[in-house]
Amino acid sequence: MAHISRRAFLTAAGAVAASAWLRPGIAAAATITPGDADVLLVIDVQNCFLPGGSLAVTDGDKIVPVINALATRFPNIVVTQDWHTPGHVSFASAHQGAQPFDTAKLPYGDQVLWPDHCVQGTAGADLSAELKLPTTQLVIRKGYHHEVDSYSAFNEADGTATGLASYLKERGINRVFAVGVATDFCVCYSAIDARKAGFEAFVVDDACRGIDAEGSLAKAWTAMTAAGVQKIVSADIV
Repeated sequence: MAHISRRAFLTAAGAVAASAWLRPGIAAAATITPGDADVLLVIDVQNCFLPGGSLAVTDGDKIVPVINALATRFPNIVVTQDWHTPGHVSFASAHQGAQPFDTAKLPYGDQVLWPDHCVQGTAGADLSAELKLPTTQLVIRKGYHHEVDSYSAFNEADGTATGLASYLKERGINRVFAVGVATDFCVCYSAIDARKAGFEAFVVDDACRGIDAEGSLAKAWTAMTAAGVQKIVSADIV
């Protein structure tokens, strides 16, 4: 399958009719009690993305208590970490004359260029010390290949699988509940790829925060809705 660039993806998503937000069956109709076939996917709750970090998401720290509360209800938790090499291809500093949030043409498509963040082995790449995730069974590190970025927990930017889908299927998981940062990038890509891999996918809205660059948050939600991702809040999970 051809790789779709991040910018093209979000732009195309914006063309989906706003009425898609209201399609029957997209919002969860009743409370959910997690069981053995469910996983809480905690995405990139790392110091670089929290207040004071090099790519801080506004109010990113506010989701940590929500995630901790959810973690007590899930028997299965998977965590992701951005894990970039120094001078990673997704960093603006790796491209002469580029500024953060510019776009570069790379072999796998258009790449948004970010401030340096989540460099392997640095404090910025560490998970928040406030996270309490006692039933975590797997940590997926993504974006660790120097020349390839990865937003999704399931696939790298060039389409290479991370192995997460196979792991979850071997474990008998069929529902994925995504939380973390940023809603409009790594959460969005992970949720849509979960659907493509055959899982039911939910995004817990109040356990996420977005960057919302040039309307990217609304576009991401439209794209997720069109893919069958269900938007819920933490109170829906009991």
